[in-house]
Amino acid sequence: MRIQCQNFQRKRPQQLTQLRYHYNVNSPTTPTIDLLIIGGGINGAGIARDAVGRGLSVLLVERDDLAAHTSQWSSKLIHGGLRYLEQYEFRLVGEALAEREVLLRVAPHLIRPLQFVLPHEPHLRPKWMLKAGLFLYDRLGGWSGQKQTLPASFGAKLGANAQNNWAAGLKADFTSGFVYSDAQVNDARLVVENAKDAKQRGADVRVGTEFIKAHRENDLWIAAIRDNSTRIEQTIHARAIVNASGPWVKALLSQIDTPATKESVKHIKGSHIIVPRVHDEPHAYILQNKDGRIVFIIPYFERFSLIGTTDVEVEDYAAPKISDAETDYLLDLANTYLAKPLTRADIVSTYAGVRPLYNDGDDNPSEITRDYTLKLDVLNKKAPLLNIYGGKITTYRKLAEHAVEKLLPFFPHAKKHSWTDTPLQAGANEAVLQSLKRDLQKQGIDAGYANRIVNRYGLEAQTLVDRGLGEVFDHSFAEGEIAYLRDHEWAHSVDSMLQRRTKTNLLATPESLVRIRALIEKSL
Repeated sequence: MRIQCQNFQRKRPQQLTQLRYHYNVNSPTTPTIDLLIIGGGINGAGIARDAVGRGLSVLLVERDDLAAHTSQWSSKLIHGGLRYLEQYEFRLVGEALAEREVLLRVAPHLIRPLQFVLPHEPHLRPKWMLKAGLFLYDRLGGWSGQKQTLPASFGAKLGANAQNNWAAGLKADFTSGFVYSDAQVNDARLVVENAKDAKQRGADVRVGTEFIKAHRENDLWIAAIRDNSTRIEQTIHARAIVNASGPWVKALLSQIDTPATKESVKHIKGSHIIVPRVHDEPHAYILQNKDGRIVFIIPYFERFSLIGTTDVEVEDYAAPKISDAETDYLLDLANTYLAKPLTRADIVSTYAGVRPLYNDGDDNPSEITRDYTLKLDVLNKKAPLLNIYGGKITTYRKLAEHAVEKLLPFFPHAKKHSWTDTPLQAGANEAVLQSLKRDLQKQGIDAGYANRIVNRYGLEAQTLVDRGLGEVFDHSFAEGEIAYLRDHEWAHSVDSMLQRRTKTNLLATPESLVRIRALIEKSL
């Protein structure tokens, strides 16, 4: 009997002794683990952390790199999703707003409050509608039982004569709008922090290890995995498998001997452009377009603005790139609002990512639910396979909770209570982080770099300094970070260090990047 149920809408190989392995009597040399997780994005890392914290033995395999795909190409926001209210996604928005508050405590060095200005365009959405939507937005998270600490929304006067800075960078003809609160996140680092926490608790995290195939045998999954650098294959016995492979969630099922499923995925590409900072104030903009979509202009590090995102259904999801049409779309909309027009010559960088959304039958990419769907595949009440569809970075922790909860009936020894609202770095909060920045400056660290490494590594910045920084390039990257990233964060390529984990490829000068790349290549 096969049961399906629904809930809610890829460093070198680690030593096997890291795990609390159980051994199968029929194969004394092959370890048996509780949970094999396929995929090192935010969902896979979050599930690994939750599961190992409940007493399960966990092996997470990632073919490429942590956050190598969807999880590093988000809009860098922890938010409820204001526009989802128009789609009546009240549960999703409420859960996301509640999670916004939790995640501000879980990772204060990576997630920070951010205020958004919504210029009013009467012909697009009437003021009463925006007021009503923001009224709900302010309250939905609290109604879920989670106290809301960010400032409530309010109406604001814009324009040259307004006694505030909310209109910075906007055309003078925008005279009114609204201000509301959300948060900004360093998305790829959030994935790494979850994986590091899981490893510290006993999980085996193998980056650069590919899942090959799996089949059920008696009460277990017999799975084959392969190390990409050595090309050595290994057999793993697992009591359960979680397919958290993101855009590959459906395609991966062809490698698992299990009956066909009717579930399908829509791959929705979201593209962004990065330009020089469009204004000097700390707030973001949320801009309305005549097609009903919204686009954000978000402060990005000190010198840039991030503009996105688009919604385009695609077939090719392995290596997405922004199209000319998407670039024009983002520039045209931004220039509708900005006083100083942007051109293609202003674009510093671009990126595109694919969101694997559960196919709910909607033909409009913008209308497809961003909620997550968990599909449990069980044979004779044994050897469960849990497939993860959809989701967003804001709700990754709740997705992980619900995923582990669906597997708890198969693991009676596991702890039943959720626990991942505890900080990723014990004792970290905004006051402690600011104090650490001051302490690092007293130790002779430049203020700009002290701020950079605390925002990047949190309390572990002191460990990095104690190990020795070596040469510091452009207040953005130190020679000493190379060994730390290699030995503690599974970073084994230039791109993994300079793009995903530090964004140095954006922050350092071309001359410095040449030298940094040479140092990294020498160390690998």
